[in-house]
Amino acid sequence: MPASADDFASCVIKLKETAQEQGLSRDTIDNTLAKVKYVSRVIELDKKQPEFSQTFDNYFSKRVTDWRVKEGRKLLKENRELLNELSQKYGVPPQYLMAFWGLETNFGSYKGKMPVLDSLATLACDPRRSKYFTGELMKALKLKEEYQFKSSQMVGSWAGAMGHTQFMPSAYAKYAVDGDGDGKADLWNSTIDALTSAANFLNQLGWQRNERWGREVKLPNDFSYGYLGKDKAQPLAEWVKLGVTKSDDAPLSTPDMNAALYLPAGHTGPAFLGYKNFDVIMRWNRSEFYAIAVGHLADRINGGVSLAVKPPKQDNLSRARVKSLQAKLNEKGFDVGKPDGVMGNNSKTGLRAFQLSVGLVADGFPSEATFKALGVI
Repeated sequence: MPASADDFASCVIKLKETAQEQGLSRDTIDNTLAKVKYVSRVIELDKKQPEFSQTFDNYFSKRVTDWRVKEGRKLLKENRELLNELSQKYGVPPQYLMAFWGLETNFGSYKGKMPVLDSLATLACDPRRSKYFTGELMKALKLKEEYQFKSSQMVGSWAGAMGHTQFMPSAYAKYAVDGDGDGKADLWNSTIDALTSAANFLNQLGWQRNERWGREVKLPNDFSYGYLGKDKAQPLAEWVKLGVTKSDDAPLSTPDMNAALYLPAGHTGPAFLGYKNFDVIMRWNRSEFYAIAVGHLADRINGGVSLAVKPPKQDNLSRARVKSLQAKLNEKGFDVGKPDGVMGNNSKTGLRAFQLSVGLVADGFPSEATFKALGVI
């Protein structure tokens, strides 16, 4: 973080040199880049680590709401012709585009208000991720040049995500499409451009035409929880052999597809199988919670029902408590790496092994019973 206005000014001089090397015009360098401002709030937000991790119920209930389902269905009808054309061209069904739009900006009602060029310059001048954000800043300046956007129009999130679908400048430059044919891909003011660009982005990320995202499933009472997460994906036929059914007890169909099992709230909550398109959603946003929310919201918009198993109410976990859990696991010989307060894959794997060793349900979820067995208060 620049210690003074002088430090930021020195950084901007270097950014101007980079811009010149990358072929940006003198006008852009002198009249746009030279006028960027340091925004201390951006650095605060970038470095802020939440004291508590969000529970699945807390996350899901705020994102898959009755209002979003109703609004998504309404907008799907209003944009049906466009959405059908996009589905035919890019292979992404209408309900998924509505779900992404709903989660990213509440269907365009909140696209962020922070000046993107100021935010990106501030982050580019912070050593933590300077290289990445310098690249994003240069892309944003090239977009401004190419489409003649005004700086005041280029607003978004504190990290520089823009428009109806919250594209970072690099994604904007690579995947944005001029869907309405007016000569520019405007993700702020053109719904057609935004939805076309989202469909193109998902297609380029590997969206599988004619395949679901995944589904809620029901596990048998004697399920062993031996196959959890992306690394333990199994063919659908294997899940059937293990006794897994649809959430309404109907048998799973068994096309030649692999699926991974996710238990975002542990074994007492809903269970989901994620297919290839689940992985594609996670390339848009690397969060299992997000991918489940997008998939289920899409299902609901398309006429589907609520979850069969309601996410249980659980207390938010403090990072300090998770760190203590990780330290205890390491102490007992279940190596989960350096304690960081985040339940990543290594922590879940080590926790499962511990749970197995003491006769608990081995779902890799940090339940109160697990904390107690580890001696963590």
